[in-house]
Amino acid sequence: MFRRSSSEPTPTVPDKVGGKGRPTPSRKEAEAAARARAKVPRTRKEQMAAQRAARGESSQRMREAMKNGDERYLPARDRGPVRRFIRDYVDSRFSFIELMVPLLVLSMILGYSGNRTMLQLGNTVLFTTIMVIIFDIVMLRFRIRREMARRFPDEPTKGLTFYAALRSLQMKFLRLPKPQVKIGDKLPETYR
Repeated sequence: MFRRSSSEPTPTVPDKVGGKGRPTPSRKEAEAAARARAKVPRTRKEQMAAQRAARGESSQRMREAMKNGDERYLPARDRGPVRRFIRDYVDSRFSFIELMVPLLVLSMILGYSGNRTMLQLGNTVLFTTIMVIIFDIVMLRFRIRREMARRFPDEPTKGLTFYAALRSLQMKFLRLPKPQVKIGDKLPETYR
């Protein structure tokens, strides 16, 4: 008979193109995996642990969506092209709110200085800051309404100016969902 010498390489079977890269599990292994996935918690403690894990996973997805702006996992109040436009519009403009915290700290320092003139100056800075912020929000309202009428003429505007005002009152680095545009960026014409 013909014998193969030990020095000759054994023929290899080429890998199947498009294969899954692992052997098919046996029926016993597949059924055990299915039972493990469908396992119902037996005790209240196991049930609470499973709910806590699911809640943690859901909140982790939502946090990532808030950072990245992923529409699928955003809360209902932040979903949709109209809300995205408002967020981008507020984030792309300079707001006096950015200066609010330093001015409020300055007015607080002047108010606690003990000098009557400094106290009056601190109050003036405080009230001027508040008036400028109110004026900025009123102007934002008119600009948002005009842009909404131009870009989304058939969309209802109820609650949108309040959404824009609340977003503009937050410091830029604390806003959620995170700003996707920088100050001065040109916004796209369509948000559909």
